Amino acid sequence: MLLTVATTHQPATDLGYLLHKHPDRVQHFEQSFGTATVFYPEASNERCTVALMLDVDPVRLARSRGKGSPDFSLAQYVNDRPYAASSLLAVALAKVFSTARSGRGGSRQELADRPIPLEVNIPVLPCRGGPPIAHRLFEPLGWTVDALPVPLDEGFPEWGGSRYVRLRLAGQVRLADALNQLHVLLPVLDESKHYWQGPDEVDKLMRSGDAWLPTHPEREFITHRYLGRAGTLRREALARLAELGDDLADEVAPVEDEEVQQPVEKRLPLNAQRHAAVYQVLLGAGAQSVIDLGCGSGQLLDRLVKTAAFSRVAGSDVSARSLQHAAARLRLEQMSERQADRVQLFHSALTYEDDRFAGFDAAVLMEVVEHIDPSRLEALERVVWGAARPRVVVVTTPNSEYNVMYEGLTGMRHPDHRFEWTRSEFAEWSEHVAAAYGYTVQRRGVGEVDETLGAPTQMAIFTWQEGRDER
Repeated sequence: MLLTVATTHQPATDLGYLLHKHPDRVQHFEQSFGTATVFYPEASNERCTVALMLDVDPVRLARSRGKGSPDFSLAQYVNDRPYAASSLLAVALAKVFSTARSGRGGSRQELADRPIPLEVNIPVLPCRGGPPIAHRLFEPLGWTVDALPVPLDEGFPEWGGSRYVRLRLAGQVRLADALNQLHVLLPVLDESKHYWQGPDEVDKLMRSGDAWLPTHPEREFITHRYLGRAGTLRREALARLAELGDDLADEVAPVEDEEVQQPVEKRLPLNAQRHAAVYQVLLGAGAQSVIDLGCGSGQLLDRLVKTAAFSRVAGSDVSARSLQHAAARLRLEQMSERQADRVQLFHSALTYEDDRFAGFDAAVLMEVVEHIDPSRLEALERVVWGAARPRVVVVTTPNSEYNVMYEGLTGMRHPDHRFEWTRSEFAEWSEHVAAAYGYTVQRRGVGEVDETLGAPTQMAIFTWQEGRDER
């Protein structure tokens, strides 16, 4: 297979810096299934094109079958499905351009961080569902899509088109985003993988899709095709997308035919509504310093740092990996010294007192309390409301009554949730905490409200009662 990526950004040869592949060299990368070759058909200041050519070795592919893969004996050499060329190309692209996919641009970091004019060409690509599927997947990401069906036989036009298309994408896109989109969507177009999927497949999808998949209007469709018939993995992925930022994964049935579904009205994801609601509370409270307790990948922190009203911003999390993602999102390494003085990230557990939690006007626990074991909630309360004692505490958590609105959802919204409260249970808990530590509390819903079930997310705003106790 062949894939090319071109840019007219000037000087166009900066593409070599972004990809960490020099235009004057032809490089070969051995894969378990063949050889990937990277070369530049053209490299001038006006236009630069890099080509990734994959030469699949079917014998090497068969011999690289994992121990856990089914043994089809002779069939593995003659069945065409293991070759799933688009999946092989996606894996080769991910490995060969791994540094570029991470967004690291070296001496061209500023260029790596912003959209540039890109053109992607794949002369032959399997596409189940034909050109409309390619438009459906790539256009919401900002691409202009040209997908032409490849005829079965040019000598017999009456035979019609094949299941392959000639794909051209053009747009102003950040290179890392473009590579990650291709890594996910090439096998989605084919609806096939060349390997047997394990539990880590969801992590691969989340890593490549973190910046764009949660807000894609076809995220459920993409997830179904990417994970195939692995229902357990699909449910986990959709739940994690909900946690990142959707109206929770309304699980839909896998598409069994090639007809294009009617587009649905795009709604603001629940996660976006939740962040906006918390942000407005913090602004309305006049908070100048905020700590996000359980900050995850730093989505809220990024918004706070970009707002001059917040002179001091901090985030803590029990997950070191989440803090790494937050640091990358905030681009801490590229901040000026003055900007960096406003921001602090640190590793900590919310059930143990930490002096670094104290001294903030406001604290946020957004979708955090439900991840705490019920037996440890009392410790959390003592740490946040008792010891740290900010002037305002904002808590959001799922409304378990609303879960019946999500077709296909059984149990809780995320496998790591220890519990999910009804509205009455949340009210009882929040009133107890407020009374115990000298706060008043207000509650409200976030998201589309059902007259009977309420809103999908419930929020409590705790405000310190001046003069009740000494800090």
